[in-house]
This record gives sequence, C-alpha cells and structure tokens, in this order.
Amino acid sequence: MTVWNQGTTVIGKVVSSWRYPVKSMLGEELNSSHVTERGLLWDRTYVVVDKNTGKVGSAKNPRKWGRLFDFRSVFVDSPQAAGNIPPSPVRITIPFGTHMFSNQHDDIDYSLSQAFW
Repeated sequence: MTVWNQGTTVIGKVVSSWRYPVKSMLGEELNSSHVTERGLLWDRTYVVVDKNTGKVGSAKNPRKWGRLFDFRSVFVDSPQAAGNIPPSPVRITIPFGTHMFSNQHDDIDYSLSQAFW
C-alpha cells in the first residue's frame, strides 16, 4: 500500500502490518484490518497484569517481563467489526508450544503464572 501526503507526494509504503492482541507478546501478520483513530482494530486488546502489584506487564521492563516475547497471541477468528468486547477469543502459544485461550478465565491465570515462573 502506498501512503500519500495531501494526495500528491508519496511519503511511504506499508509492506506488512501486524496486530498484537496481547500487549508485548508476539502477534499476527495481517492481510487487512480496519484502522480507527486509535490504530489497528483490536490491537493490544488484552494485557497481562501482575495480581500482586496491579501493574500491566510490558516488555519495556525486561527484567520482570522479558519473557513476554516468548509468547505469541492471535485471534482465533479475525475480528471484522468494532465493539466493546472482542468478537473472538485469543489463542496464546506459550514457549513450549502449548496453547491456551483468553476465554478460559481462571485457567488462563494459572497457566500463564506457571509459564512465567
């Protein structure tokens, strides 16, 4: 895709776009996506939260959260519309190749805790 400035000057080309359903985890390459005033639709919809501190996990704090890059998150079905909640669960692949899903509720808390420690 070519990006134009005021319809006359090429200012860049998009060669690929990626969505990250869970902040700081690896994501998914997209063929297309809706773009909103806040960015790609459903990008960084979920976060990992430390229950002890209430702080959001971020790869910007690699001492504590550096392993987030070992995880991959993708939507099970690509969301096509905006709304208050994602229309599809997210599949998270942990470093050993095991999958878990965002709609597993309490199970996902335990599984992620085990994978991080």
